[in-house]
Amino acid sequence: VPEGEIGEICVAGPAVSPAYYERPESTALAKIADPESSRFFHRMGDVGYTDAEGRLWFCGRKAHRVEAAGKTYFTIPCERIFNTHAGVRRSALVGVRLIGKMAPALCIERDSGDSEGTGDGLKKELRARADAHPITRGIETFFFHDGFPMDVRHNAKIFREKLAVWAQEQLG
Repeated sequence: VPEGEIGEICVAGPAVSPAYYERPESTALAKIADPESSRFFHRMGDVGYTDAEGRLWFCGRKAHRVEAAGKTYFTIPCERIFNTHAGVRRSALVGVRLIGKMAPALCIERDSGDSEGTGDGLKKELRARADAHPITRGIETFFFHDGFPMDVRHNAKIFREKLAVWAQEQLG
């Protein structure tokens, strides 16, 4: 994709194998042959973009992006905007169904000093923050969660699939 445009991250090199051992279905999904160079590319399942200096910027997992109302929301860039708020410990973008259509929603773990009350003031501030940024404009649904489901192997990997189910249940 052109510089600055978000696309799927694929890698090639000596460590990239042309196939998975005895897993043709997985090979078909994850490996891309380049007939011109005889190289194979491996689809990482991540998305990102390159900047003018050739640096790669990670934007999240491809499966975690939210496509709603003709717009694509990417987890890492969206969450970065909300995670800088003093009342937010961390956030997680998920998709929920509202009136039969997919919509972006943000799950929030509040900062330990800001866990009292309904959070209506914080929600209002977060909505204003969403409206102020083109990449988050359209995020209008916010949920407070006491503690995100996390991968026990590393406390940075949010189980977004579980969190999305939880968020959907909050809508009734």
